[in-house]
Amino acid sequence: MKKFGIKGTNKSIKSNMITYLMVVAVYIIVQFIIATGSMSSLMQGLLVPLCIYSIVAIGLNLCVGYLGELSLGHAGFMCVGAFSSAFFTKYMLDSGMNETVRFILAIIIGTLVAAFFGFLIGIPVLRLRGDYLAIVTLAFGEIIKNVINVLYIGKDSTGLHFSIKDSASLNLEEEGTLIINGAKGIIGTPRQSTFTVGVILILISLVVVFHLVNSRTGRAIMAIRDNRIAAESVGINITKYKLMAFSISAAIAGAGGALYAHNLSTLTAQPANFGYNMSIMILVFVVLGGMGSFRGSIIAAVILTMLPEMLRGLADYRMLIYAIVLIAMMLFNWAPKSIEWRQRHSIKGMFQKKTKEVQ
Repeated sequence: MKKFGIKGTNKSIKSNMITYLMVVAVYIIVQFIIATGSMSSLMQGLLVPLCIYSIVAIGLNLCVGYLGELSLGHAGFMCVGAFSSAFFTKYMLDSGMNETVRFILAIIIGTLVAAFFGFLIGIPVLRLRGDYLAIVTLAFGEIIKNVINVLYIGKDSTGLHFSIKDSASLNLEEEGTLIINGAKGIIGTPRQSTFTVGVILILISLVVVFHLVNSRTGRAIMAIRDNRIAAESVGINITKYKLMAFSISAAIAGAGGALYAHNLSTLTAQPANFGYNMSIMILVFVVLGGMGSFRGSIIAAVILTMLPEMLRGLADYRMLIYAIVLIAMMLFNWAPKSIEWRQRHSIKGMFQKKTKEVQ
Protein backbone atom coordinates (compact mmCIF):
# COMPACT_ATOMS: atom_id res chain seq x y z
CA MET A 1 0.00 0.00 0.00
CA LYS A 2 2.86 2.32 0.86
CA LYS A 3 4.64 1.62 -2.42
CA PHE A 4 1.42 2.25 -4.35
CA GLY A 5 0.96 5.60 -2.57
CA ILE A 6 4.52 6.71 -3.42
CA LYS A 7 4.10 5.60 -7.03
CA GLY A 8 0.81 7.48 -7.35
CA THR A 9 2.33 10.61 -5.86
CA ASN A 10 5.32 10.52 -8.22
CA LYS A 11 3.00 10.06 -11.19
CA SER A 12 0.91 13.04 -10.07
CA ILE A 13 4.00 15.24 -9.61
CA LYS A 14 5.25 14.26 -13.06
CA SER A 15 1.87 15.07 -14.64
CA ASN A 16 1.77 18.44 -12.86
CA MET A 17 5.28 19.32 -14.05
CA ILE A 18 4.31 18.47 -17.64
CA THR A 19 1.38 20.89 -17.38
CA TYR A 20 3.59 23.68 -15.98
CA LEU A 21 6.22 23.12 -18.67
CA MET A 22 3.53 23.07 -21.38
CA VAL A 23 2.24 26.49 -20.32
CA VAL A 24 5.76 27.97 -20.07
CA ALA A 25 6.79 26.47 -23.43
CA VAL A 26 3.71 27.90 -25.18
CA TYR A 27 4.44 31.30 -23.62
CA ILE A 28 8.04 31.29 -24.89
CA ILE A 29 6.98 30.18 -28.39
CA VAL A 30 4.27 32.86 -28.60
CA GLN A 31 6.69 35.57 -27.45
CA PHE A 32 9.18 34.46 -30.10
CA ILE A 33 6.51 34.55 -32.82
CA ILE A 34 5.44 38.05 -31.72
CA ALA A 35 9.07 39.25 -31.66
CA THR A 36 9.60 38.06 -35.25
CA GLY A 37 6.40 39.82 -36.39
CA SER A 38 4.82 36.58 -37.62
CA MET A 39 1.63 36.83 -35.54
CA SER A 40 -1.30 38.86 -36.83
CA SER A 41 -2.90 41.59 -34.74
CA LEU A 42 -6.11 39.50 -34.62
CA MET A 43 -4.30 36.57 -32.99
CA GLN A 44 -2.45 38.88 -30.60
CA GLY A 45 -5.82 40.27 -29.52
CA LEU A 46 -6.94 36.73 -28.65
CA LEU A 47 -4.02 36.00 -26.31
CA VAL A 48 -5.52 37.59 -23.18
CA PRO A 49 -9.02 36.07 -23.76
CA LEU A 50 -7.34 32.66 -24.14
CA CYS A 51 -5.76 33.13 -20.71
CA ILE A 52 -9.06 34.33 -19.22
CA TYR A 53 -11.04 31.33 -20.45
CA SER A 54 -8.27 28.93 -19.39
CA ILE A 55 -8.28 30.34 -15.84
CA VAL A 56 -12.07 30.17 -15.48
CA ALA A 57 -12.11 26.64 -16.97
CA ILE A 58 -9.54 25.54 -14.37
CA GLY A 59 -11.77 26.91 -11.62
CA LEU A 60 -14.91 25.23 -12.98
CA ASN A 61 -13.07 21.92 -13.43
CA LEU A 62 -12.30 21.93 -9.72
CA CYS A 63 -16.03 22.20 -9.02
CA VAL A 64 -17.28 19.79 -11.71
CA GLY A 65 -14.39 17.36 -12.04
CA TYR A 66 -13.27 16.99 -8.41
CA LEU A 67 -16.21 18.12 -6.28
CA GLY A 68 -18.65 16.47 -8.68
CA GLU A 69 -21.17 19.34 -8.64
CA LEU A 70 -22.57 20.87 -11.82
CA SER A 71 -22.38 24.66 -11.58
CA LEU A 72 -23.72 27.03 -14.22
CA GLY A 73 -22.97 30.16 -12.23
CA HIS A 74 -19.29 30.67 -12.93
CA ALA A 75 -20.05 33.47 -15.36
CA GLY A 76 -21.65 35.17 -12.34
CA PHE A 77 -18.50 34.75 -10.23
CA MET A 78 -16.48 36.02 -13.17
CA CYS A 79 -18.80 39.05 -13.33
CA VAL A 80 -18.38 39.72 -9.59
CA GLY A 81 -14.60 39.53 -9.89
CA ALA A 82 -14.58 41.78 -12.95
CA PHE A 83 -16.75 44.54 -11.48
CA SER A 84 -15.20 44.55 -8.00
CA SER A 85 -11.68 44.80 -9.45
CA ALA A 86 -12.66 47.45 -12.02
CA PHE A 87 -14.51 49.40 -9.30
CA PHE A 88 -11.36 49.45 -7.15
CA THR A 89 -9.19 50.53 -10.08
CA LYS A 90 -11.59 53.32 -11.11
CA TYR A 91 -11.94 54.50 -7.51
CA MET A 92 -8.15 54.66 -7.04
CA LEU A 93 -7.31 56.28 -10.40
CA ASP A 94 -6.76 59.72 -8.87
CA SER A 95 -5.06 58.50 -5.70
CA GLY A 96 -1.52 58.55 -7.09
CA MET A 97 -1.01 54.84 -6.36
CA ASN A 98 1.55 53.00 -8.48
CA GLU A 99 -0.20 51.45 -11.51
CA THR A 100 1.35 47.99 -11.07
CA VAL A 101 0.53 47.86 -7.36
CA ARG A 102 -3.02 49.04 -8.09
CA PHE A 103 -3.47 46.35 -10.74
CA ILE A 104 -2.19 43.60 -8.44
CA LEU A 105 -4.50 44.78 -5.65
CA ALA A 106 -7.41 44.89 -8.11
CA ILE A 107 -6.83 41.24 -9.07
CA ILE A 108 -6.58 40.23 -5.42
CA ILE A 109 -9.78 42.12 -4.57
CA GLY A 110 -11.65 40.57 -7.51
CA THR A 111 -10.49 37.11 -6.40
CA LEU A 112 -11.45 37.62 -2.74
CA VAL A 113 -14.86 39.14 -3.51
CA ALA A 114 -15.69 36.24 -5.85
CA ALA A 115 -14.54 33.78 -3.14
CA PHE A 116 -16.81 35.53 -0.63
CA PHE A 117 -19.80 35.27 -2.96
CA GLY A 118 -18.91 31.63 -3.64
CA PHE A 119 -18.96 30.96 0.11
CA LEU A 120 -22.16 32.94 0.58
CA ILE A 121 -24.00 31.23 -2.29
CA GLY A 122 -22.53 27.85 -1.43
CA ILE A 123 -24.05 27.71 2.08
CA PRO A 124 -27.65 27.19 0.84
CA VAL A 125 -26.91 25.98 -2.70
CA LEU A 126 -24.58 23.06 -1.90
CA ARG A 127 -27.39 21.37 0.01
CA LEU A 128 -28.92 20.72 -3.41
CA ARG A 129 -27.72 18.15 -5.94
CA GLY A 130 -27.70 17.52 -9.66
CA ASP A 131 -30.05 19.57 -11.82
CA TYR A 132 -31.34 21.60 -8.87
CA LEU A 133 -27.83 22.85 -8.07
CA ALA A 134 -27.26 23.77 -11.73
CA ILE A 135 -30.55 25.73 -11.87
CA VAL A 136 -29.85 27.69 -8.68
CA THR A 137 -26.27 28.59 -9.69
CA LEU A 138 -27.58 29.66 -13.09
CA ALA A 139 -30.13 31.87 -11.33
CA PHE A 140 -27.35 33.43 -9.24
CA GLY A 141 -25.46 34.41 -12.41
CA GLU A 142 -28.55 36.05 -13.87
CA ILE A 143 -29.38 37.88 -10.62
CA ILE A 144 -25.87 39.31 -10.25
CA LYS A 145 -25.90 40.53 -13.83
CA ASN A 146 -29.28 42.25 -13.46
CA VAL A 147 -28.39 43.84 -10.11
CA ILE A 148 -25.27 45.42 -11.60
CA ASN A 149 -27.28 46.72 -14.55
CA VAL A 150 -29.47 48.85 -12.27
CA LEU A 151 -26.69 50.00 -9.95
CA TYR A 152 -25.33 53.57 -10.04
CA ILE A 153 -22.31 54.47 -7.89
CA GLY A 154 -20.34 57.70 -7.86
CA LYS A 155 -17.86 59.48 -5.61
CA ASP A 156 -17.09 63.07 -4.70
CA SER A 157 -15.54 64.95 -1.76
CA THR A 158 -18.36 63.79 0.54
CA GLY A 159 -17.81 60.07 -0.19
CA LEU A 160 -19.59 57.36 -2.16
CA HIS A 161 -23.17 57.74 -3.47
CA PHE A 162 -25.46 54.85 -4.40
CA SER A 163 -28.68 54.69 -6.40
CA ILE A 164 -30.79 52.17 -8.32
CA LYS A 165 -32.78 54.84 -10.17
CA ASP A 166 -30.43 56.85 -12.42
CA SER A 167 -27.13 58.73 -12.35
CA ALA A 168 -28.84 62.11 -11.74
CA SER A 169 -30.25 60.89 -8.42
CA LEU A 170 -26.70 60.48 -7.08
CA ASN A 171 -26.47 64.29 -6.69
CA LEU A 172 -22.74 64.32 -7.31
CA GLU A 173 -20.68 67.49 -7.07
CA GLU A 174 -19.35 68.99 -10.32
CA GLU A 175 -15.94 67.41 -9.74
CA GLY A 176 -17.49 64.08 -8.75
CA THR A 177 -16.76 60.84 -10.62
CA LEU A 178 -19.38 58.38 -11.84
CA ILE A 179 -17.93 54.90 -11.31
CA ILE A 180 -20.76 52.49 -12.20
CA ASN A 181 -23.32 53.89 -14.63
CA GLY A 182 -26.08 51.27 -14.61
CA ALA A 183 -26.35 49.26 -17.83
CA LYS A 184 -23.46 51.28 -19.31
CA GLY A 185 -21.19 49.73 -16.72
CA ILE A 186 -17.73 51.03 -15.87
CA ILE A 187 -16.02 53.24 -18.46
CA GLY A 188 -12.37 54.20 -18.55
CA THR A 189 -10.73 51.22 -16.84
CA PRO A 190 -7.00 51.12 -17.73
CA ARG A 191 -6.17 48.26 -20.09
CA GLN A 192 -3.42 46.64 -18.04
CA SER A 193 -4.09 42.97 -18.83
CA THR A 194 -1.32 41.38 -20.87
CA PHE A 195 -0.47 37.89 -22.08
CA THR A 196 2.35 37.72 -19.53
CA VAL A 197 -0.01 38.54 -16.64
CA GLY A 198 -2.49 35.99 -17.98
CA VAL A 199 0.13 33.21 -18.08
CA ILE A 200 1.27 34.08 -14.54
CA LEU A 201 -2.35 33.81 -13.32
CA ILE A 202 -2.73 30.46 -15.11
CA LEU A 203 0.38 29.13 -13.36
CA ILE A 204 -0.81 30.44 -9.97
CA SER A 205 -4.24 28.82 -10.54
CA LEU A 206 -2.58 25.52 -11.45
CA VAL A 207 -0.37 25.63 -8.34
CA VAL A 208 -3.44 26.24 -6.15
CA VAL A 209 -5.58 23.46 -7.64
CA PHE A 210 -2.74 20.93 -7.88
CA HIS A 211 -1.77 21.46 -4.25
CA LEU A 212 -5.42 21.23 -3.23
CA VAL A 213 -6.31 18.01 -5.08
CA ASN A 214 -3.09 16.26 -4.01
CA SER A 215 -3.54 17.17 -0.35
CA ARG A 216 -5.56 15.54 2.39
CA THR A 217 -8.30 18.10 1.73
CA GLY A 218 -8.36 17.11 -1.95
CA ARG A 219 -8.71 13.43 -1.08
CA ALA A 220 -11.63 14.30 1.21
CA ILE A 221 -13.28 16.30 -1.61
CA MET A 222 -12.91 13.37 -4.04
CA ALA A 223 -14.25 10.98 -1.41
CA ILE A 224 -17.37 13.14 -1.14
CA ARG A 225 -17.69 13.10 -4.93
CA ASP A 226 -17.36 9.30 -5.14
CA ASN A 227 -19.61 8.36 -2.23
CA ARG A 228 -21.14 11.01 -0.02
CA ILE A 229 -22.61 8.57 2.51
CA ALA A 230 -19.37 6.62 2.92
CA ALA A 231 -17.37 9.86 3.31
CA GLU A 232 -19.77 11.12 5.97
CA SER A 233 -19.64 7.78 7.80
CA VAL A 234 -15.86 8.05 8.33
CA GLY A 235 -16.15 11.54 9.82
CA ILE A 236 -15.54 13.81 6.81
CA ASN A 237 -17.25 17.17 7.25
CA ILE A 238 -19.27 17.30 4.01
CA THR A 239 -20.33 20.96 4.29
CA LYS A 240 -16.84 22.21 5.15
CA TYR A 241 -15.04 20.57 2.24
CA LYS A 242 -17.75 21.29 -0.33
CA LEU A 243 -17.77 24.97 0.66
CA MET A 244 -13.98 25.09 0.52
CA ALA A 245 -13.82 23.63 -2.99
CA PHE A 246 -16.71 25.76 -4.26
CA SER A 247 -15.21 28.97 -2.81
CA ILE A 248 -11.77 28.29 -4.31
CA SER A 249 -13.41 27.50 -7.65
CA ALA A 250 -15.32 30.80 -7.50
CA ALA A 251 -12.15 32.67 -6.49
CA ILE A 252 -10.28 31.40 -9.57
CA ALA A 253 -13.21 32.47 -11.77
CA GLY A 254 -13.04 35.89 -10.07
CA ALA A 255 -9.34 36.18 -10.95
CA GLY A 256 -10.26 35.48 -14.57
CA GLY A 257 -12.94 38.16 -14.34
CA ALA A 258 -10.42 40.70 -13.00
CA LEU A 259 -8.17 39.98 -15.97
CA TYR A 260 -11.20 40.34 -18.27
CA ALA A 261 -12.16 43.72 -16.75
CA HIS A 262 -8.68 45.17 -17.33
CA ASN A 263 -8.61 43.99 -20.93
CA LEU A 264 -11.50 46.31 -21.88
CA SER A 265 -11.88 50.06 -21.58
CA THR A 266 -15.65 49.62 -21.10
CA LEU A 267 -17.05 46.89 -18.85
CA THR A 268 -20.77 46.07 -19.03
CA ALA A 269 -22.81 43.26 -17.48
CA GLN A 270 -24.52 42.37 -20.76
CA PRO A 271 -25.69 38.80 -21.55
CA ALA A 272 -22.98 38.51 -24.21
CA ASN A 273 -20.31 39.06 -21.54
CA PHE A 274 -21.53 37.23 -18.44
CA GLY A 275 -24.74 35.52 -19.49
CA TYR A 276 -25.92 31.93 -19.68
CA ASN A 277 -23.96 31.28 -22.87
CA MET A 278 -20.68 32.18 -21.14
CA SER A 279 -21.31 29.59 -18.39
CA ILE A 280 -22.19 26.94 -20.97
CA MET A 281 -19.11 27.74 -23.04
CA ILE A 282 -16.83 27.34 -20.01
CA LEU A 283 -18.58 24.07 -19.15
CA VAL A 284 -17.94 22.87 -22.71
CA PHE A 285 -14.22 23.55 -22.23
CA VAL A 286 -14.24 21.44 -19.07
CA VAL A 287 -16.23 18.53 -20.53
CA LEU A 288 -14.30 18.35 -23.80
CA GLY A 289 -10.94 18.73 -22.08
CA GLY A 290 -11.82 15.97 -19.65
CA MET A 291 -13.40 16.40 -16.22
CA GLY A 292 -10.61 16.29 -13.67
CA SER A 293 -7.94 17.19 -16.24
CA PHE A 294 -6.76 20.78 -15.77
CA ARG A 295 -4.35 20.42 -18.68
CA GLY A 296 -7.23 19.27 -20.88
CA SER A 297 -9.32 22.28 -19.84
CA ILE A 298 -6.55 24.67 -20.93
CA ILE A 299 -6.08 22.89 -24.27
CA ALA A 300 -9.84 22.80 -24.96
CA ALA A 301 -10.21 26.49 -24.05
CA VAL A 302 -7.39 27.47 -26.40
CA ILE A 303 -8.56 25.33 -29.32
CA LEU A 304 -12.25 26.20 -29.09
CA THR A 305 -11.57 29.93 -28.65
CA MET A 306 -9.14 30.15 -31.56
CA LEU A 307 -11.05 27.89 -33.96
CA PRO A 308 -13.95 30.26 -34.86
CA GLU A 309 -11.48 33.07 -35.54
CA MET A 310 -9.20 30.87 -37.65
CA LEU A 311 -12.21 29.70 -39.68
CA ARG A 312 -13.61 33.19 -40.16
CA GLY A 313 -12.50 33.24 -43.80
CA LEU A 314 -14.75 30.28 -44.58
CA ALA A 315 -17.82 32.39 -43.76
CA ASP A 316 -20.81 30.09 -44.42
CA TYR A 317 -19.07 26.91 -43.27
CA ARG A 318 -17.34 28.30 -40.19
CA MET A 319 -19.89 27.26 -37.56
CA LEU A 320 -20.55 23.95 -39.32
CA ILE A 321 -16.86 23.01 -39.04
CA TYR A 322 -16.84 24.25 -35.43
CA ALA A 323 -19.78 21.96 -34.58
CA ILE A 324 -18.11 18.99 -36.30
CA VAL A 325 -14.90 19.58 -34.32
CA LEU A 326 -16.93 19.70 -31.06
CA ILE A 327 -18.59 16.36 -31.87
CA ALA A 328 -15.27 14.80 -32.92
CA MET A 329 -13.57 15.93 -29.70
CA MET A 330 -16.45 14.58 -27.60
CA LEU A 331 -16.32 11.19 -29.33
CA PHE A 332 -12.52 11.04 -29.09
CA ASN A 333 -12.56 11.78 -25.36
CA TRP A 334 -15.59 9.83 -24.16
CA ALA A 335 -16.64 7.12 -26.65
CA PRO A 336 -15.79 3.64 -25.19
CA LYS A 337 -14.29 2.42 -28.46
CA SER A 338 -12.14 5.54 -28.71
CA ILE A 339 -10.87 5.10 -25.14
CA GLU A 340 -10.07 1.45 -25.87
CA TRP A 341 -8.23 2.40 -29.10
CA ARG A 342 -6.17 5.10 -27.33
CA GLN A 343 -5.17 2.71 -24.56
CA ARG A 344 -4.18 0.07 -27.11
CA HIS A 345 -2.09 2.48 -29.20
CA SER A 346 -0.48 4.41 -26.35
CA ILE A 347 3.22 3.89 -25.70
CA LYS A 348 2.46 2.05 -22.47
CA GLY A 349 -0.18 -0.12 -24.15
CA MET A 350 2.12 -1.03 -27.04
CA PHE A 351 4.91 -1.91 -24.57
CA GLN A 352 2.59 -4.18 -22.57
CA LYS A 353 1.41 -5.84 -25.78
CA LYS A 354 4.99 -6.61 -26.87
CA THR A 355 5.79 -7.96 -23.39
CA LYS A 356 2.85 -10.39 -23.62
CA GLU A 357 3.95 -11.54 -27.09
CA VAL A 358 7.46 -12.25 -25.85
CA GLN A 359 6.09 -14.24 -22.90
